Amino acid sequence: MSPEISRITRSREEARAGYDRLSRWYDALAHASEWPFTARGLRMLGVRAGEAVLEIGCGTGHALLQIARAAGRAHGLDLSGGMLAVARRRVAAGPADPVHLVQGDGACLPYAPSSLDAVFMSFVLELFDTPEIPAVLAECRRVLCPGGRLGVVALAQADNLAVRLYEWAHRRFPRAVDCRPIRAAAALQEARFQIAACEQGTMWGLPVVMVVAISG
Repeated sequence: MSPEISRITRSREEARAGYDRLSRWYDALAHASEWPFTARGLRMLGVRAGEAVLEIGCGTGHALLQIARAAGRAHGLDLSGGMLAVARRRVAAGPADPVHLVQGDGACLPYAPSSLDAVFMSFVLELFDTPEIPAVLAECRRVLCPGGRLGVVALAQADNLAVRLYEWAHRRFPRAVDCRPIRAAAALQEARFQIAACEQGTMWGLPVVMVVAISG
């Protein structure tokens, strides 16, 4: 039997305030460890010129800048105004085409149905509470055009010591360790996406999964 997925207990307001405080130091804390997996997920997604692509939880804008350079029609959404302010400065020095940044919630996307060619999330889906994950993925299906692609990079659930220690820290300090490993590929399949590619890696002993799925 698979281990249970831990729950997220902090509120949206707490999450927003926390990432606002972290925004100016976030790159120093997390970019070096997360970026190799994010970059690998972007390569798997294969953004093409002329595509409209959304990054949910765009953070400080590193992946969004790469998306904009490849696609030309890039959209970034984040819950935190502080993170968006850093992203705005980063993308301002990037491609000539504007990058559209919006402060919002991944569970309620402010985009029209079938308006996007691809959606990307990196170390974001595991920030949502377990009952909210299907709603986030349903929103992704809604905004993607038929045959559109969803790329997800996430901490992966596994029954090993590193995951057990991490989940203990998450339960003990839920506002500091505010995400937890999930079963991303299974969640995508349950949301009626078709898995096109799936790769795995390890970060600090924690499994990381990179998945690309197709919207029907």
